[in-house]
Amino acid sequence: MASYLEFEKPIAEIDSRITELESASGEDVDLSGEIEKLREKRATLLGGTYARLSPWQKTQVARHPGRPHFRDYVANIFDDFVPLGGDRYFAEDEAIIGGLAKLGERRVVLIGHEKGHDTESRLRHNFGMGKPEGYRKAIRLMDLAGRFGLPVVTLVDTSGAFPGIEAEERGQAEAIARSTEACLALPVPMVSAIVGEGGSGGAVALASAERVLMFEHAVYSVISPEGCASILWRTAENAPDAAEAMKMTAQDLLKIGVIDRIVAEPVGGAHRAPEKACASLGKALEEELETLGELDSTRLRAMREERFLRMGEG
Repeated sequence: MASYLEFEKPIAEIDSRITELESASGEDVDLSGEIEKLREKRATLLGGTYARLSPWQKTQVARHPGRPHFRDYVANIFDDFVPLGGDRYFAEDEAIIGGLAKLGERRVVLIGHEKGHDTESRLRHNFGMGKPEGYRKAIRLMDLAGRFGLPVVTLVDTSGAFPGIEAEERGQAEAIARSTEACLALPVPMVSAIVGEGGSGGAVALASAERVLMFEHAVYSVISPEGCASILWRTAENAPDAAEAMKMTAQDLLKIGVIDRIVAEPVGGAHRAPEKACASLGKALEEELETLGELDSTRLRAMREERFLRMGEG
């Protein structure tokens, strides 16, 4: 069953009407002409709606439950994925998944957030909010990539690192900082993609790469719009205003140098055609790694440093 966002109500109404006509259409009644007109109207409305989304609407799209997650990208883009678990200190964190994989003909180390797709899996993956052991696992995998000369690909999709007391007791802040440090120190190419939400340090810890890609309707910010609104206006009801002020869309972030490339989504968002979205991302990742593969470790580290120093100049 399709899940519609608040601003998609006109589209939902047309879809409902199309379904009614398809049910009524048969040998005695030919409604194909009317159905085709409605489909054309729907396509025009869908394209127009998604061409002028506000930052808050993009946030809703980035959070859509039907949007592809880490497991979907593994299934559609990568081959021979071998997951590696545990941080060898405390436990396995299923919010952050990583391992060895093939992207085309290239061997890579793949790391990313997994939110889950239903209640059971979301609870198991902690809604994509990594704990210290998850970031320490990422550090371990990046160290492995460096030793074996394998490029690193990270897929970022989290509202932020887990803020629970137990995570703080186990050194959440240090784990995030050391994961960020591990990204910056990598001697091999690293490409990161913001595929849904990129929230706070929990996202930066896996996205401090020399090339950062971002889906057309993804968002990337230091805090959620609701969190920002709660601080500035003392109410989360001003989240749309906060989203506008924070410049958290791919289009805004490209202008100020926070990201390097926008990856197009199917019309209506990645949740409407997950396989097409995956194919688009896979092509972009291969192109970036092909370019970076010609650079040595000194240049790669310098590129990461330079991107942070020049942010905001655009």
